[in-house]
Amino acid sequence: MPACVQCKAELAWGARVCAACRGLQPVMGQRGAIAKGVTIDLGYGRVVVDERLGDGGMGVVWRAWLFYAPGDLRAGEGALPVALKVLRPQASVQGAIRLLFFNEAEALKRLSHPNIVGFQDFFEWGPSLALAMELVDGDTLEVVIARHVARARIGGAGALPSMPFRRAWYYFQQLLGALAATHALGIVHRDVKPANVLVRKDGVVKLSDFGIARLAVAAGGTQSEPHGMAPGTGAYMAPEQVLSRPLDGRTDLYSAAMVFYEMLAGRPPFCPNDKSEFMLRHDQVETSPPPIRSFVHQAPPVVDALFARALAKDPAYRFASAIEMGEAFRRGLGLDDSAEWKAQAEIAREAPEPGDGAQRVERAQKLATLREFVEQGYRTQRVVSHGG
Repeated sequence: MPACVQCKAELAWGARVCAACRGLQPVMGQRGAIAKGVTIDLGYGRVVVDERLGDGGMGVVWRAWLFYAPGDLRAGEGALPVALKVLRPQASVQGAIRLLFFNEAEALKRLSHPNIVGFQDFFEWGPSLALAMELVDGDTLEVVIARHVARARIGGAGALPSMPFRRAWYYFQQLLGALAATHALGIVHRDVKPANVLVRKDGVVKLSDFGIARLAVAAGGTQSEPHGMAPGTGAYMAPEQVLSRPLDGRTDLYSAAMVFYEMLAGRPPFCPNDKSEFMLRHDQVETSPPPIRSFVHQAPPVVDALFARALAKDPAYRFASAIEMGEAFRRGLGLDDSAEWKAQAEIAREAPEPGDGAQRVERAQKLATLREFVEQGYRTQRVVSHGG
């Protein structure tokens, strides 16, 4: 969190006045826009902006390098590559958009998991807000699925339409591990889709883009929402999200099941190429998804029943947790268990921080060990080639 320039108390993101000492915080408008070659001094280190990686209507993502200051304990590690997500100046002044950006930074700051993009820093520079996070060297799951669909077409009539079951489970279990830890901290992602799942070149999956995540709030508090259409992506949204009803972790599990369906079938249950956003949202509420075996004839019959439960319109009939859902699919597909998958459940159990200081330290050490084990395990036990 940012700190007051006078009393050093923690500030809320974007606060102009310190709640503790009432000190006015400086506005950094004299700084220029973030662009290639710009150096940003963060105190503990300098960020040097490199190449543009992508852009959209509200922001730009840059590759950048973080050089720790000589006195920092991490200075000997060398330059750290980071992804710098920068909100455009015209978007930075819009309250609803700023709120979403603050929300993403706070969600990533709370989360620390080998299958979630890592938080580095969040700051204001000149006219823009910037979020520095882990740079993932790889492709989106959307791109990986498209490659498998293209290969399947070459394979002929008897080939699987997309990924082999073992490959799909390898990616899916990592996504479920990320969601299990996210839900354990009371956070609902609300935009789980292939474009927001990154696959590193070494096979490690990273869940990204927590911009519309719903964070847990204190008792009696509320989290404000932008007005209008419910945020999300129609092809992957749960019915209760479309209808702006109360959400919980089962909402993300519905979306994750949609993603798994697409990994196996090469297309989501409701194909976005044929329908408008409104029609897709209508289907999520009113239409039953086609059985997975209508596209994947090689799938065991039980898998149709598993998807029917995972994609139930009423969340009460869905799986209660990410680990429960993953275990059901693993068994249904006849796939082997692994130490990494078991460790995902343990991370989710240990994720909420206890109140006692000594317990917190002990649990933090245990979590660090589990996280390192999981990431190393997925790198060394991977079942895929570097081609993805």
